[in-house]
Amino acid sequence: AASLNKPLETEIKNNALLKMAECLINSSEEILLANAKDVENAKGKIADVMIDRLRLDFDRIKAMAKGISEVAALPDPVGETLLETKHQNGLIIKKVSIPFGVVAIIYESRPNVTSDAAALAFKSGNVCVLRSGKDAYLSANAIVKALKKGLMLCGLDEDYINLVEDTSRESANVLMTAVGLVDLLIPRGGKGLIKACTENAKVPCIETGTGICHIYVDEYADLEKALTIVDNAKRSRPSVCNAAEVCLVHKAVAEKFLPKLYDLFQNTEPKTLLLTEGEDIYDTEFLDYKMAVKIVDNVDEAVKHIAQHSTHHSESIITENRENADCFIAKVDSAAVYVNASTRFTDGGEFGLGCEMGISTQKLHARGPMGLRELNTYKYVILGNGQIR
Repeated sequence: AASLNKPLETEIKNNALLKMAECLINSSEEILLANAKDVENAKGKIADVMIDRLRLDFDRIKAMAKGISEVAALPDPVGETLLETKHQNGLIIKKVSIPFGVVAIIYESRPNVTSDAAALAFKSGNVCVLRSGKDAYLSANAIVKALKKGLMLCGLDEDYINLVEDTSRESANVLMTAVGLVDLLIPRGGKGLIKACTENAKVPCIETGTGICHIYVDEYADLEKALTIVDNAKRSRPSVCNAAEVCLVHKAVAEKFLPKLYDLFQNTEPKTLLLTEGEDIYDTEFLDYKMAVKIVDNVDEAVKHIAQHSTHHSESIITENRENADCFIAKVDSAAVYVNASTRFTDGGEFGLGCEMGISTQKLHARGPMGLRELNTYKYVILGNGQIR
């Protein structure tokens, strides 16, 4: 891996990121050809909505390049003094932001994760080891080749960015247990991958991604506003982790709201199913045109249901009542809590992070969309002049 002994200057990193974005655009034809092969190989093996996650087009490649350029424009966290105090004996004590070192990312079928993760890791001073799922490997490989070309054109070591060629379960296990080689492991994918990493990893691991997201339509909701928000949260892109999976509706408005939602979901293609019964419907991340529904008595019951079934990703309340909104904000324990807005905004780009490494659903170190700052840790630097204790 590239040397971490001497951090790159911010200007050098930013110029390299802009060149990487340029090379990504210039390599669009090769990337799209590789992606077409991935899509063809995946047909019949994964659901259509997952095919959508896998598929690239020129606009999506442009969006990936834009994300890299936005990362270049963000402040460099490396070496930032987070806190400085002066001891009574004259010691200067500084808390300084530093890279983790080698960051490994295990992800599944979204090729854009390749460029997002590489850009964030590089700007934050880390070496990245990318391990994509087999469905997206050809796409990831073509993207990494373009990014490496950008590094080399700037005279930098291409091994700042690495892609694991082996997409078997064994390669994932090796990364999970690479003590002394991997400083931080970030799994980005479905429930099975997250569980495997959190249970088996011997290196530090940040839990990300699984999104059983809820929208609660309160008795004081503007129902037309609620209809638009629920529709967007469920159907704009159902295969992503910030899509809503459960709609909780106050009993006072259920009779008015649910028929409207049903008609909208049935009369708009592709049709979306509303589920009110079935095994584990409130504990399933559908990632599809399906949504579980439950009628509740009040905001407290909605909060209680979310506490029992949420993956602590994103939850929203639709209400015109400030007291109920404040109650929801205070009591819901998730990384992102919304009032009168779609859960689909939980995203690094939307939150001003350029792009994201993933969405942390845990509480230690990082929570919510992970950007540059979340890919740095810190150390204390103490400046003295002969002081002893």
